[in-house]
Amino acid sequence: MRRSIGRTNGAVVSSSLNAGDVLATLSELPLDSLHERAVTMTDEPESLILYRDAAGQVSAWLNVCPHAGRRLDWSPGQFLRSKQGELVCAVHGATFALPGGQCVAGPCRGACLREVALQCDGDAVRLAAAKAGAAQ
Repeated sequence: MRRSIGRTNGAVVSSSLNAGDVLATLSELPLDSLHERAVTMTDEPESLILYRDAAGQVSAWLNVCPHAGRRLDWSPGQFLRSKQGELVCAVHGATFALPGGQCVAGPCRGACLREVALQCDGDAVRLAAAKAGAAQ
């Protein structure tokens, strides 16, 4: 198991990046859009999926399909969507509900994407700080 991330309240948080690190600005994230961001956590590169829903809320997950551990995008930052707007894994077709990240169809049905804790301050979307004593 990779030890580059910790968990608090079920959400993955950065253990090495500061809370002030900006992933994106809201102006860069149109409503109902998916984006990839590369970050380094404890010297390990990680790919994150950012999703801004139609109401303007931003969610993030590790860009890893729970079925086979592969990236969900078919090319960096290029994601497949179903006709219903769900996120579809480019490799085996697992389908994930948005904004929750639950697999609703495919080989990992019932599994969830690993959420990454965020905070929004004005226009800035930032990684949330790891809480003291969080499991590593």
